[in-house]
Amino acid sequence: MPIETAALVVADVPADADLLAVPYSAELNPALAVDLHVPVADLLAHYEAKGEAGEIVDVPVARADGVGRVLLYGVGDGSPAALRRAAAALSRRARGKARLAVVVPAGDVTAFAEAALLATYFFKIGAPGKKPVGEITFVGADEQGVRRGRIVAQAVALARDLSNMPGSVKTPAWLAERATEQGVTARVWDEEQLKADGFGGIVAVGMGSVNPPRLIQLSYTPAEPATRHVVLVGKGITFDSGGLSLKPTANMKTQKTDMAGGAAVIAVLGALAELGAPVRVTGLIAAAENMPSGTAQRPTDVIKQYGGRTVEVLNTDAEGRLVLADALSYADAELDPDVVVDIATLTGAITVALGRDVGAVYATDDDLAEQLVTAGRSSDDKLWRMPLIEDYAAGLRSSVADLANVEIGSTYGGGSITAALFLREFAGKRPWAHLDIAGVGRSSVDEGVLTKGATGFGVRLLLEWLTKP
Repeated sequence: MPIETAALVVADVPADADLLAVPYSAELNPALAVDLHVPVADLLAHYEAKGEAGEIVDVPVARADGVGRVLLYGVGDGSPAALRRAAAALSRRARGKARLAVVVPAGDVTAFAEAALLATYFFKIGAPGKKPVGEITFVGADEQGVRRGRIVAQAVALARDLSNMPGSVKTPAWLAERATEQGVTARVWDEEQLKADGFGGIVAVGMGSVNPPRLIQLSYTPAEPATRHVVLVGKGITFDSGGLSLKPTANMKTQKTDMAGGAAVIAVLGALAELGAPVRVTGLIAAAENMPSGTAQRPTDVIKQYGGRTVEVLNTDAEGRLVLADALSYADAELDPDVVVDIATLTGAITVALGRDVGAVYATDDDLAEQLVTAGRSSDDKLWRMPLIEDYAAGLRSSVADLANVEIGSTYGGGSITAALFLREFAGKRPWAHLDIAGVGRSSVDEGVLTKGATGFGVRLLLEWLTKP
C-alpha cells in the first residue's frame, strides 16, 4: 500500500532550482542572499510582510531557460509550532511541482521536516488529481533531524492510509495482514482462537458481520536490554454501523476511521526500531466490524469479557470499549507491563467537550498523565487531561451483570468519563492511561499538516513519549 508523501533529501542549493524557498525573520532579513533585482527588505516591506509563520511572498525570477520562483517565507518566533506552520505552507504552495528546494531555518529541523512531508499527504483511489510536490530538497539541514522527521511523518502517513481505506477493503483480516508487514514480531488470533481463549467482547462485537474479528499482537524489543515494558492498546473497529443500535446515516459516513487508534498503534510499532526506541513495547489491536444482522449481539445481552467479568450490553454502538476491555484484561493478566496506554476514537461526547483540535487523556497515574501531555505538546498532538470522577462509576452498575457498557439512566452524563471509568475496570492496578481521540482522529479540513479524512493523531505523541529521554 503506497504512502503518498513527497520524497525528502538533504543537499546544497540545486543549480537548477526552479522553486527555491528562503526564510526571513521578523526584521525582514533573509537567511540567504538572493538576487531579486530589488532589495529583499524593500520587497518584503512593499508586500507588508511581517515575518509570521506561514507567510509567503512569491517572487518570479529570471532563469536561463525561463522563469523560476523564489518563495520568501516567514518563520514567526522560530518555535517548533511556528516552523510546522511555515513548512506546511511551503509544501502546499509547491503542490503540483516536481521539486522544491528549501533553505532550512534555524530551530527544530525535525518538526520542520515532519510538517513539510505531512502537508504533502493525500489519499485517493483512482486518478489523484493535483499531486503534491514530488521532491523536497533541504539545504543546510542536520541530516539526523531530517531523518527523524521523515520516519515520524511516514508513520503518521501509514496510520492515515490504514484509517482512510474503505471498509469494503479494510476487514479485520486485512488489517491484521497490514500489521504483520511492519517488521516486528506478530501474533494474530482468528475467530476460533478468540472464542477458545475467552475474548468474549471481541467475539460479541464481531459476530454480526460476515468479516470475522481478529486480535493482533505486535512486539518490539530494543537491541539493548530494556528497563521498562509498555503496552499500547488500540481500538480497531474497521467499520462501525452501530450494530442493532444503528447510527444515523450522516454519522455512519466517517466510521471507516473508527479504527484510528489501532492504526496509530500499528504505525508506532513499525517505526520504533528505526528510531532506536529504548523501551520494550507490545501493541494490541482489537479488530472487529460492528454490523447489524441476524447473528449480531442484541441490547440487553450479557457477555463475558476476557478474564471472566460480565457486561450487560445496553447499547451495541458502545462497542469500542468492549473490544478494548478484552485487550486490556489480556495485557494485565498475561503481559506484565509496567505501563498500559490505550487509544481509541471512543466517544462523541469528547468532541463536545474538547472540540476537534485537542485529544483527551484520562489516567490513574499523575506522572504518566504529565508525560503524555508533555509529549503531546512537543509533538503537536495536543492533549488535555480529563477527570476520572468516581461518583459517575455508579451509573455503570448493572442488576444482571458485573457492569453495564453505558450509563444506566441519565443521572450523571459525561459519556467520555463513564467510558473511561468502564475501561479502568479492566486495566489492572498498574499505571494506565486512556486517550479518547474521537474528535481529533478525523479532519474536515484540508489545511496545514492535515488532509480531509484521517489525521493519524497519536502517532507523533506516542513516538515522542517512547523515544525521547
